[in-house]
Amino acid sequence: MKVMIDTNVVLDVLLKREPFFQASYEVMKRSALEQAEGFISAAAATDIFYLLRKVLKEKQAAKDSLEKLMQLVGVADTLGEDVNAALASNMTDFEDALVSAIAAHCRMDYIVTRNARDFRESPVKALTPQEFLNL
Repeated sequence: MKVMIDTNVVLDVLLKREPFFQASYEVMKRSALEQAEGFISAAAATDIFYLLRKVLKEKQAAKDSLEKLMQLVGVADTLGEDVNAALASNMTDFEDALVSAIAAHCRMDYIVTRNARDFRESPVKALTPQEFLNL
């Protein structure tokens, strides 16, 4: 099973954000144990690095965290056609629309996100971390 892991789930784990940490951690753990193929988008990698650097206040710590993440998940490439699909989407949030477009072109089974409601218009079903764990 291939899943696109949204930025908020990744940050829940890397920044140990409560009360979301445990379920998000279990999602990432399934990817690490190869019980599911977890991916982030190439576009998300820059956002994750930026936010880690801002919170951790240290470039090397952010880089180290991102390198550890890359050992757990794959990276789904972002294509120009994904940007165009996101722009043409009925989804109101461009970043979510882009995640959805990338997940569709990479033939992901699910998007795992804490804001599944924002993905109602997505061609790829979005699940919360807990919903994913209950599959």
